[in-house]
Amino acid sequence: MITVGIDEVGRGALAGPVVACAVILKSGFVSNLVVDSKKLLPTKRLLVAKLLMDNLLDYGIGIVCPLIIDKINILRATKQAMHIALSSIKTHYDYIIVDAVPLKNIKTPSISPIKGEDKYIEVAAASIIAKVYRDELLKKLHKEYPLYGWADNKGYGTKIHIDSIKKYGVTPLHRKSFIKHYV
Repeated sequence: MITVGIDEVGRGALAGPVVACAVILKSGFVSNLVVDSKKLLPTKRLLVAKLLMDNLLDYGIGIVCPLIIDKINILRATKQAMHIALSSIKTHYDYIIVDAVPLKNIKTPSISPIKGEDKYIEVAAASIIAKVYRDELLKKLHKEYPLYGWADNKGYGTKIHIDSIKKYGVTPLHRKSFIKHYV
C-alpha cells in the first residue's frame, strides 16, 4: 500500500505563510532519525531533510499566504495548503495520513490522528520537509524585512518580533488577524 503523509508548519506564526507538505517515502525506507520536526535542532533537521529527499518517491508543497489566512482563517488556510500539497503528488497512492486535520473532498481513504508525526514516519517526514522549506523561506524574507528577526524567529511571536511590530508597524507579510492586540 502506498501512503501519503501530510503535515503543516507555521500555523501559529504572526508573519509568513502556512506551509504544508505531502510525501510518499520509497518502499521500505525507515529511519529512527525521522521524528516530529519540532524535536530536531535546526542543523540536524537539515541533515534529516536531505536524507528524506534522497528517499522520497514523491512530494508536494502547499503554501497559503498571510492575505488568504486573514481572509479565510488559519484552519481553512491550513486545509487549503494541505490540498495544494496533495494535488502536487503525481504518484498513485492508496491511503492518506494527515496530522490532526481531517480533509474533505478527497476520494482516497484517510485518517487524521492527533500527533500523527509521532505515530507515522510519513507524517514526520512531511513535517520535516515543510519546516525546512518554511524556515528557508523566512530567512529569505528576513532580508527584505530585517527589523523583525525572521531569520531567527521564523515569524513567530518572540519578544523581538513583537517589539518590532510595536515600533515599526506591520509588513504585508504579517497576519493582521493574528496581531490585532499587538498594534
